[in-house]
Amino acid sequence: MKKMKRTLFILFVIVLVMGGCRKRPGDRQDAPREDVAAKKMLQGIWVNEDEEDVAFMAKGDTIFYPDSTSQPVYFQIFNDTLVLHGANDVKYPIVKQAAHLFEFKNQNGDVVKLTLSDNPYDKYVFASNAKRPQALNQNQLIKRDSVVSFEGEKYHSYVQVNPTTYKVVKASYNDEGVEVDNVYYDNIIHISLYKGAEKVFSRDFHKQDFARQVPKDFLRQGILNDILLVKADAAGVHYNTMIGIPDSPSSYVVETIISYQGKLTLKLAN
Repeated sequence: MKKMKRTLFILFVIVLVMGGCRKRPGDRQDAPREDVAAKKMLQGIWVNEDEEDVAFMAKGDTIFYPDSTSQPVYFQIFNDTLVLHGANDVKYPIVKQAAHLFEFKNQNGDVVKLTLSDNPYDKYVFASNAKRPQALNQNQLIKRDSVVSFEGEKYHSYVQVNPTTYKVVKASYNDEGVEVDNVYYDNIIHISLYKGAEKVFSRDFHKQDFARQVPKDFLRQGILNDILLVKADAAGVHYNTMIGIPDSPSSYVVETIISYQGKLTLKLAN
C-alpha cells in the first residue's frame, strides 16, 4: 500500500513538472531570426535609381555612406524590414528586393528605389570614408578678456572655449530620407572672474552642468557652444550660455550669473 502511494506521488510530481514546462499563450515567444539570405543579397554598392547617385555600400553587417561625415551603421533584416542600429534603432519596410533591385520606404513613407551598381569606379567613393569618417566640429580655441564695472569697482572676466574629443552624435536625414549619424565634438568652457588681483570665481563648465535647465534629449545631441559676457548689475556679472544642436537653429540660452561673492546662479533665459 505504501509502495502504491509512493508511486502515485511520483507520477503526480511528474505531471506537475511537465505541465509547468508547456508554453502558454501569454509566454514570451522566441526573438525573430535575421534573414541571412536577404542580408547577403544586399551586399554591394547601391545607386539611387532617380538621382543616379551612390546611396550606400553594404559590406558584411555594416552600411557605409558616400559622404565623409555620416557614420557607418550596423544593420539587420527581419521579416521584410531593414533595421539600422545607429544612435537610434530605425526600421524601414522593404517593398521589393531582388539581386539587382532594392526598394524600401523611408521616414516619410516615400518609396526609395535603388539598383546595384555595376560601375567599378563607384568603390573609390568609399576608399577613405569607410575607415575614418570625418567629424564635424569647429575645433577652435577661443579666448576673451573683458572688463566690467559696478559701483566704481572693476572686474576682469576671462572666458576660454576649449574644444575637446568628447563625441556628440546627432541624427539627421540624407537625400534618401534615411536617418544617419553625424559626429561632433563638444566644448569645455572656462570662466574666471577677478577683482583686481583677487580671484572671485574660477571654473570649467561642461554641458552636463546645465542638465536642470535644458531637457535631457536636447542636451544629449547638443554641444556647449559658447558663453558670452552680457552685463554687470547688483546681482553680479551676467553671462549667456548657449547650448545648441549642431547645424541647426535650435538652441537654449542659460543665464549664468556670478555674484561678487563668487556664488553661481543658473536659470533659463527668457
